[in-house]
Amino acid sequence: MDHIGIGIYSVPEAAQLIHGSRAAIKRWLYGYDCAHRCRGESVSKQYHSAPLWQPQHAAADMDGQFVGFRDLIELRAVREFVAHGLPLLVVRRCLDYAKTEFGLDAYPLSARRFRTDGRTIFLEALQDDDVADRIDLRTRQYVFNDIIKPSLYEGIEYEGDEARRWFPEGRDRRTIVIDPARQFGKPILEGAGVPTATLYASWLAEGRDKHAVARAYEVQARHVEAAVRFEEHLAA
Repeated sequence: MDHIGIGIYSVPEAAQLIHGSRAAIKRWLYGYDCAHRCRGESVSKQYHSAPLWQPQHAAADMDGQFVGFRDLIELRAVREFVAHGLPLLVVRRCLDYAKTEFGLDAYPLSARRFRTDGRTIFLEALQDDDVADRIDLRTRQYVFNDIIKPSLYEGIEYEGDEARRWFPEGRDRRTIVIDPARQFGKPILEGAGVPTATLYASWLAEGRDKHAVARAYEVQARHVEAAVRFEEHLAA
């Protein structure tokens, strides 16, 4: 597979960028096995939960588990849903309905249309009795007001309906960009194209002298500051 223009992130890198957990990402993208015992039964049954979708970088294509840019943006949306208390079954149902509604094979939660149609998709998902039983009315209203809103997609730029670039610090702070067509999707300075990780490592090596780093890479000192702030936020 040609990985240029797709972006490539290890599971730990993806977890940092979306501020999620590695274990959760692995469950969502690669599935997991679990045991469940129904009421009145003495023996637990083994179940396999399938992945929410097929990652852009299939495991067979690479040595290890990696995700692409579109996986990353979709994972960010899933993390928000789960962090607000939505059961994974509801998230899965939302994905299925959104794929049907938008005519997409994958990645509907990061599509431009989901920003406006998300509430409708969510309501359709809850028409399934098994799904509706997993979430109460208070949580449903919480989802409407706090999750499915334009700010979830702040900083994402689209070509058509597809997410193409992400400014992780928001639309008003466009110094740093994640663009799968540049530096394999690693966070970089939007103008100079220098990875923030490179600037951060140089800043440490130079005794935290932002001006020395700025001269070495021919960027402004404030951009070095932005890269350092961003990398330290990821580490935190």
